Amino acid sequence: METTSKTVDTIRRLVRGAQAPPMAPNEPTHLTSVMQIAATPSAVVYCEGNFAQIDGKTANGLVRHSEAYRILSVIDSTYGGQDSGSVLDDAMNHIPIFGHLDAAIVHEAVIPDTLIYGMAPSIGRLSKADRGVVLKAIELGMNIVSGLHEYLSDDREIATAASERNVTIRDIRKPKPSKDMRLFDGSVAGVKALRIAVLGTDCAIGKRTTATVLARALNAKGIKTVLVGTGQTGLMQGAKYGIAMDAVPPQFCCGELEGAIVAASEAEQPDVILIEGQGALSHPAFCTSAFILRGSQPDAVILQHAPKRAHRCDFPSMPMPSAASEISLIEAFANTKVIGVTLNHEGMTEAEITDTIAAQSQKLGLPVTDALARPASHLLAMVVAAYPDLSKRPPMVAI
Repeated sequence: METTSKTVDTIRRLVRGAQAPPMAPNEPTHLTSVMQIAATPSAVVYCEGNFAQIDGKTANGLVRHSEAYRILSVIDSTYGGQDSGSVLDDAMNHIPIFGHLDAAIVHEAVIPDTLIYGMAPSIGRLSKADRGVVLKAIELGMNIVSGLHEYLSDDREIATAASERNVTIRDIRKPKPSKDMRLFDGSVAGVKALRIAVLGTDCAIGKRTTATVLARALNAKGIKTVLVGTGQTGLMQGAKYGIAMDAVPPQFCCGELEGAIVAASEAEQPDVILIEGQGALSHPAFCTSAFILRGSQPDAVILQHAPKRAHRCDFPSMPMPSAASEISLIEAFANTKVIGVTLNHEGMTEAEITDTIAAQSQKLGLPVTDALARPASHLLAMVVAAYPDLSKRPPMVAI
């Protein structure tokens, strides 16, 4: 069997391919929840030494939310024997953490379908120890999902092992051929849905999590919302539309994102399209925020900020910007407006969160909340306050 590498296109994408079970042509779509759970491929998330840390953001995101995979457990010997929800958010989610792959396998009645590499190290490469875990998973017959910049399907040893065991490798960041990519053509201007980008003052700061919480809240209110993913974690979680922005050649970034937004608009006819942010516009190490602002042409922006973070992630000599300076930069760079600020409460006590929300709101003249430490209704109110006509939608079942 030829080892395949799955990439994400800018069209509607259901859970298909190597990690999804085959579906009969006439299979009914009104499956019961039990059947849907059984059909969703199971996964163990490998995050050795990084769970609940910045470089473990992929694993962190997957245990909080995943539609494409049924997350069974996390591997990180630092927290072996603990509950991942308790470690991450002080609330049990019944997804256990094991110290090694063998323990995770023994815990299950059958071998899980997939091993997900749940880290996003700054070097973007597989360590020697990690390689051993990937090869062990392949030996057990597990498919591999990776968001690394190093494509595992191009690795001779790993690809050969996968071929011999008849399993597949899904490289989230491996882009399609440039001949199949699109340039920006301005068609995003014809999208009727309100477009809101969730940007931030740094990378790995919670933009995707805030966008996910907001999408749920808007849909529950009857405001049909689609989230367009722009990074590997969102695509692993099951985003129907999106691209891994940092793996696309700069020439095509704006056009590929525009294509995803237009596809979402045409297929879903949503009221709101949320665009997941990447990096920070002010961060010299990233250009993705600029492409997101250009390609999505957002009507509004929500800014994610970590008040207690002293310096940029992985850049100890680079101080964090203030929320106010980032807002000024965003509004000067693009024809848009920041309608609110959300906090990443890392290093903050409950009292500090409350005080910071009040202080920042008064200083910035904008609503401020925390997507995880405060009710989702506060985040919803931020959007409805800026666009009151959205609240005139009939209620619908939350999705």
